[in-house]
Parts: sequence; structure tokens; C-alpha cells
Amino acid sequence: MSLKKILRPGMSMERACGLLADAFSVQPDEVALLGVEGPLLRFLYPEHLRTAGGIPISSDAVAARTAVRKQAEIFNNFAGIKHARIFELIKPLGSPENSIPSSIQKLMSAPIIGKNKDVLGVVQISRKGTGSQGIADFTREDLRDLELATDILASSPLLLERGK
Repeated sequence: MSLKKILRPGMSMERACGLLADAFSVQPDEVALLGVEGPLLRFLYPEHLRTAGGIPISSDAVAARTAVRKQAEIFNNFAGIKHARIFELIKPLGSPENSIPSSIQKLMSAPIIGKNKDVLGVVQISRKGTGSQGIADFTREDLRDLELATDILASSPLLLERGK
């Protein structure tokens, strides 16, 4: 399935992220969309992370590096990479009280670049679990598909408003 055929310029963030989740066979909360807000990246999706704070673009977080380098990457050993797990610990809305959030095992991260070559945000697709065994790796083809999707996401009114 071609993401260029299912994603449409101007579609809602929730709809676009839902389609990305379907296209990469992940759960909706395994798609993250972050927008640039001054010196920070702030979560626009999933909803339960919108009020969780921001990631300084100057940090060594994967999302920040993606924004600074303007380069998409795959991390099929993400659980083994040193990273802040704070956002992984925040449970999606409606999660059972005693549930334990799964850790990110695999991750793709790609910048969303506007017409003026400025970074509007970052989109990340993850695969979560209690361990990496049995979780499919992301492929170079997956990364190419995600990069194609960022071209469409760059036309999102929400991201364009933040970029002004």
C-alpha cells in the first residue's frame, strides 16, 4: 500500500497518524508526531503525550538529533540505546490502572521538512514490547515509505502554523 495514495495534504493529525499506524502495522500509540515550538519539540500526537513536556532540540534525544541532522534513521536495537524513558512510562488514555507500559524496542525517526527547508517537526514509528524477540525489524523500504509520508505531513495546517 502506498502512503502517497492514502495520506492527503491537510488531513487531520489524528487521521494521518492512524493511517501511519495501519501502514506500518503498529498500534496508534506507537506513532509519535512532534512539532517544533521554539527551542523544543512538543508532542502533537499521541494525545496523552501532548501535555508531557518537550524535548530540547539541543539535547541528544533521538527526536532532537533527527531534527538537527534533518536525516531519517532506523534503530532496530532501540531498547539497547541509552535514552530517556520518561515518555514511555506515560500510559495511553484509558489504559487499565495497573497496566505497565511496554518499552520501545524498534524505532524509525524522520524529520518533517517545510518548503523553506526548515524543520517543522519529527515523526517516529515505534514497535513496543517487553523484549525485542518476535518483534519485526524496520526495513530500508519502511524508512523510504516514512520519508514519503513526511512530504505529505509537511503540508499539515497544524505544523505549518507552528512553523510561522
